[in-house]
Amino acid sequence: MKTIRELALAGKRVLIRVDFNVPLDETGAITDDIRIKMALPTLQYALGQKARLILCSHLGKPKGKRVASASLAPAAAVLSALLQQPVKLAPDCIGPQAEAVVGAMQDGEVVLLENLRYHPGEEANDPEFARQLAALAEVYVNDAFAVSHRAHASVSAVTAHFAGRKAAGILLQKEMDYFRRSLAEPVRPLVAIVGGAKVSSKLGALENMLDKVDRLLIGGAMANTFLKSQGFDLGASKVEDDLLDAARQMLARAREKGVKVYLPVDVIAADRFAADAVCKQVTVQDIPPGWMALDIGPASVTLFTEALADAKTIVWNGPMGAFEMDAFARGTMALAHVVASAHALSITGGGDSNAAIKKSGESDNISYMSTGGGAFLELMEGKILPGVASLD
Repeated sequence: MKTIRELALAGKRVLIRVDFNVPLDETGAITDDIRIKMALPTLQYALGQKARLILCSHLGKPKGKRVASASLAPAAAVLSALLQQPVKLAPDCIGPQAEAVVGAMQDGEVVLLENLRYHPGEEANDPEFARQLAALAEVYVNDAFAVSHRAHASVSAVTAHFAGRKAAGILLQKEMDYFRRSLAEPVRPLVAIVGGAKVSSKLGALENMLDKVDRLLIGGAMANTFLKSQGFDLGASKVEDDLLDAARQMLARAREKGVKVYLPVDVIAADRFAADAVCKQVTVQDIPPGWMALDIGPASVTLFTEALADAKTIVWNGPMGAFEMDAFARGTMALAHVVASAHALSITGGGDSNAAIKKSGESDNISYMSTGGGAFLELMEGKILPGVASLD
């Protein structure tokens, strides 16, 4: 995969796909600008080469219509402050208005095109929309790992117009490098921690990882399905009953492959899903009828800690419980401290996983926090990302 440092950029119009899909509050102000900050190395490099930067991104789900609340104007303002230079927002991402703004650019200037998803052609991977987008530039750079699992026009179809003039940005290159170091060519033992709400959304990743990991730790609500498949009564806990056979089969395959799978041995159970619910620590054998498991318990934390003790590579996707509520956050927080203090390469991926790490205060002690939840998960499943494949 060619990288931006291998392209001639001086004086060129460079179309850079970034991920500025940032959260906004009710006033339209950005509440977390980390995605914009993560793009800075690529943008600063291109500016140092005297390129003309044409940035494109989506924001929210306007479904092919111009929605004022989905404008990228707040992102342009924040980026301008970060770069300490003007960032002009084009009124559109294709058509005469975008062409006029781009046509007036000078070397070292930055233009942010308006929301790609104002046009249905973006999500449809429409060739004509991609052609018009590509016509604005001479060089293409994908630096949006978080959307590279989607075959959308700005990450897939557009690349057909840049033969020999397309490459990965610094962030995308970094993401793929950490993936290689964590799952493709890991230092062993490699331990994966997988949590979250649903087995169904991560079954492919779990199956694929049986051929890669030495140990697999399963927590969160998805652990309930595995526990029930082994005969435990989970009360009113969230369980995917239609996947009980799949869970049993996966555990059997793990045994055949010599992969040790660790499930919770105790949980924090509650009488209802609420921050002020009555809750108590119980073993997985003793969940009261009508109660639900909402976090792993201290004995499970100890078990998981021992399984991580000699790990040299740790990959984590998904929290161990409903960590948004303090009553059910202790398991996830405890595991975050364990991973952060491990003598291992540690990679987390997914919005919930990264939010949990931030809540624990351990962000600076994790080797790498991936910017893409869906893309990260698809790599774990062994899939090829359209946005990466189209750069080759």
